[in-house]
Amino acid sequence: MKPPQKRRISLARVKLQSNTAFRMNVLFFTIFLLFSILILRLGFLQIVKGEDYARAIARTEEVPVNTSVPRGRIFDSEGRIQVGNTPVNAITYTAMQTTKREEMMIVARELARLIEKDDNKVTLRDKQDFYIQLNTESATKKVTDKEKEAIAAQDIPEKEKQQALDALIREKITDKELASLSAEDLEVLAIYREMTSGYALTPQMIKNEGVTDEEFARVSERLTDPKLKGVNTVTDWKRVKSSDLTILGSTTTPETGIPATKLDYYLARDYSRNDRVGTSFLEQQYEAVLQGQKSVVKNVTDGQGSVIETLPVDEGKAGKDLVLSIDSELQSELEKIVENKLLQLKAGPSSKLVKDAYLVMMDPQTGEVLSMVGKRLGEDENGNQAVYDYAFGTFTASHEMGSTVKGATLLTGYSEGAVELNEVQIDEPLKFASTPQKNSVFNTQLFNRIPISDLMAIERSSNVYMFKIALKIAGAEYQYNRGLYIAPESFATMRNSFAQFGLGVKTGIDLPNEATGYMGGTSPGPKLLDLAIGQFDTYTPLQLAQYISTIANDGYRMEPHVVKEIREASRDGEHLGPIETIIEPKTLNRINNTQEEIEQVQTGMRNVYIGSSGSARAQFSDAPYSAAGKTGTAEVYFYEKDHEMNGEYAINIAHVGYAPYENPEIAYAVVIPYVTTDPNNVPKANNEIARAAADKYFELKNKEAQAASNVIKEPYSDSVVVEGE
Repeated sequence: MKPPQKRRISLARVKLQSNTAFRMNVLFFTIFLLFSILILRLGFLQIVKGEDYARAIARTEEVPVNTSVPRGRIFDSEGRIQVGNTPVNAITYTAMQTTKREEMMIVARELARLIEKDDNKVTLRDKQDFYIQLNTESATKKVTDKEKEAIAAQDIPEKEKQQALDALIREKITDKELASLSAEDLEVLAIYREMTSGYALTPQMIKNEGVTDEEFARVSERLTDPKLKGVNTVTDWKRVKSSDLTILGSTTTPETGIPATKLDYYLARDYSRNDRVGTSFLEQQYEAVLQGQKSVVKNVTDGQGSVIETLPVDEGKAGKDLVLSIDSELQSELEKIVENKLLQLKAGPSSKLVKDAYLVMMDPQTGEVLSMVGKRLGEDENGNQAVYDYAFGTFTASHEMGSTVKGATLLTGYSEGAVELNEVQIDEPLKFASTPQKNSVFNTQLFNRIPISDLMAIERSSNVYMFKIALKIAGAEYQYNRGLYIAPESFATMRNSFAQFGLGVKTGIDLPNEATGYMGGTSPGPKLLDLAIGQFDTYTPLQLAQYISTIANDGYRMEPHVVKEIREASRDGEHLGPIETIIEPKTLNRINNTQEEIEQVQTGMRNVYIGSSGSARAQFSDAPYSAAGKTGTAEVYFYEKDHEMNGEYAINIAHVGYAPYENPEIAYAVVIPYVTTDPNNVPKANNEIARAAADKYFELKNKEAQAASNVIKEPYSDSVVVEGE
C-alpha cells in the first residue's frame, strides 16, 4: 500500500533539511580551516619571517651613502702622525633612480657655468657618445639600411645587435665632426661623464681637486635651484703621508675608485665604485678597520617611484686609527745608517751589483717590529743616483744568508741526536767525488785537522762542524773523494727543524704578500751540506730576524706585528681615541730543544762578539751593553734576466744579533745582497750596521723619559706624500 501524498512530502522535506545541514557544516568547517591556515600563515610571516622581511625592506629603502667620512689615521708608537687626512672642498652629484640622462645633461651644462673642470680624462669613446647624443638624428643616418639589415640578420641577442649598431655609428663619426665640439662642450662632457660613472643614489665626485672658494660659494648658494638638482657641496678628504715608508701602504682616489680586480669583493661589502680602498701593505691589510662607516639614509618615494624625502637612519663614523709598534724617530735614524752605508759601498770597489740593504729590528719577547728598513739604489728622473725606500723588501725579497743560520743547524743537530753538548769534532777540508773541496774559511789546507767544540764552531764559524752534523742527520759517512748520496728525507728533517725558527716559512707578519723564500730541492749530492751553512735555500730579512728572536727568547717563536693598537677615532683632534684592541703577543711555537741546548748556542753567539776568535769582535767587543750574534757570508750567483752581469759570482753578507744578552729587548737582522764580486775583499758593512743600529736604539732609549700621554704629536719627518700625487 502506497503512503499518503502528505507523508511523502514530509519525508522529502526532512531529507532536504538533513542534506542542507550537512552541507552547511562542511562549508563552515572549510571556512574554519581556511581561516586557521590564514592565521597560521600570517603568524608564520610575522613571527618567524618578520625580521627577514623587515631586513629585505631595509635593503630596498635604506641606502648606504658615501658621506666622505674620514679614513682612519696611522700613528707611530709615540703618537706621531704617519698617515692622516687633509680636508678639501668638493662638489658631488647624486642621481635618483628615476633621473633621466636628459636631466643630467641639463645639470651638467648649468654646473659648467659655475666651475672649471679639466677635460683631460675625456676619452675618444666619451667624445663619440657625446657627439651622437647632441646629433642623434644625423649620426644615426650615417648607417645605411643595408648595414642595419645585415646587423639585424645576425643570429645574436637583440642587446648585442644594438651594441653592434652603436659601434658602427661611432666608427662613422669623423675626426672633423669631433673637432667641432667646443671647449665648453668638452667641459660639459667632463662633468657629465663623472655624473654617469656610478649608481643611482650614490654620490659621484665631480670635482675635489682645486675647488676654489669662489666655485664652492657659487655652487653652495644655488643648491636649491632645480637646474642643479642632485648637486651638493661637501668636505672631502685627501690621504697624506708624513713618511715615505712604503709599508704604510697606499689607497686609491675617488677618481680611480675600486680596482677592477676586486670590484665584486668590495661591492658585496656595500662599497661604492668610487670609494677609496687600500691597495698595498698596511692600508690594504687593515682596510676593514681604516674604512669609515658610511651614513645610512631611507628614501621615501611617491607612487611614481620618485624620491620625495630622505631620512637619516644611521650617522656615519670615521675609520678607526692604527698605532704602530714602529718608532718613527728610531726608524728614521736607522734608515740614515743603512742609506749612508749603502752609498759608501756603492762608491767602493767591485760593487757593480750591490743595490739593496736591509735592517729589521724587533722585540724578541713580544714580536713587536721596532723598525723595518729597506733601501734600494736607483736613478731619479734626471738619471742621477738616488736612494728609494724598499722596506717591503724585508719580507718579500729572499736571499742566501750564509753562516747566520748555523745556530739553527747546531740546535737541529742537538734535537736529532747528531751532536751532543760540548762535543768536539775535527775541522778538516772535505773532498767528495766530482765536486770542489768544502772547507771552513780558517782551514783550507787538505788533511789539516783542527779539533773544535760546538761553542768554538759558532764563534769561529766552522763550516765543517755543520757539514758533519748534516752528514750525521743523513746517516752518511764521509770518505775522501768518494761520492755522497743524501736521501730526500734528510732535507725534510733539516727544513722542518729550520721552520721552527721561522726560516723558510711565513712569519705571520700583519702585512700582505709575505714571501717564504726559495727551497732549493732535494739534490742527492752534497747540497744538504750547503743547506747547513745557509748557502742553498733563501730566506727573507724578516725571517732572519724572527729566527734570531727565537733563540734570544729561549726558543719561543713570536709572531711579528707592526700594529700594536687599534683605537677609536680621536674625539677632540688632540688626543688619541680610546683603545679598542690591543694586539697581544702571540707565541707560534717553541723549538724542539732543551733550555740547556739553547743556552749553549746563546753562549756561542755571545763569543762571536767578545771571544778571541769572534767574527764580530772588532765591532762589538767594546759595546757598552752586552749582546750576542752571528755573522754570515754566502757565495752566490747574481741572477737578473737581461742584465749584463747575469750569472756573475758575488757575495752576500748578513748579521743577526740581540741585546742585552741577559734580558733581550731587541733582536736585529742585517742583509746586504751582492755586496761585492771580490771574495778576497769582503766588507764588514753588515757588522758595522748592526753595531750602529744597536747603539742608536740604546741612545734613544736612554733619553730623558717623557711622561706617557695620549697627545697626538707632530710627525718626526718633514716628508709629505699626498694621495694621487
